[in-house]
Amino acid sequence: MTPATKAAKKPARKKTANPLSPERVAAIFDALQKAYPNAVCALNHRNAFELTIATILSAQTTDVGVNKVTPELFRMYPTPKKLAEAPLPELERIIRATGFYRAKAKNIQGAARVLVEKFGGKVPQTIDELTQLPGVARKTANVVLGSWYGIASGIVVDTHVGRLSRRLGLTTQTDPVKIERDLEQVIPQDHWIQFSHELIHHGRQVCIARKPRCVDCSLEKLCNAVDKTWSSDHLSGPR
Repeated sequence: MTPATKAAKKPARKKTANPLSPERVAAIFDALQKAYPNAVCALNHRNAFELTIATILSAQTTDVGVNKVTPELFRMYPTPKKLAEAPLPELERIIRATGFYRAKAKNIQGAARVLVEKFGGKVPQTIDELTQLPGVARKTANVVLGSWYGIASGIVVDTHVGRLSRRLGLTTQTDPVKIERDLEQVIPQDHWIQFSHELIHHGRQVCIARKPRCVDCSLEKLCNAVDKTWSSDHLSGPR
């Protein structure tokens, strides 16, 4: 190896011996909280019913897209009873832009009917009850319980949370339920709700899937992902 080659070679990263150590996890919390001190759910809603419906609609699309259709939807059908009685073709028209609109229209109307018939028109406050609604799986239930009721029943695992949790070495799983179980082992319960919000914001704004903006990332020094686009190692040396 020539002297020039040696000079050009970056110092090898000294990876964290235990990526799940309490100290490292706490450092991740601290960095996220400083970067996103006011992170909240990006779906516009005024009550638990609207959040439930909006979260069902958010499957396979963006929150921005959902926020474009829900004003008309909730103006015309502001309660579970009214939504349950709505003409299905009209629901399909309103939510068409969210994709998979026929299935979603059936789900939101079915969820409204269950709310009316089984829960007196009120959104329940347990995972087991919420997942009885059509279109509501564990992720949606966790969104409603955490963002509206402030109940930390679990950790919301969407595509951003799953992807970033793997990049940060907090899990090796790809199944959302298994990812949630892994995260619950290392994240204190009083951080569950905010951790999801912060990681989702970070995934949208900085750690972008196609080309993560590592040079702007507040977690860069804590991250050992193999596909990083920039590293501070050449400035700070091995850690």
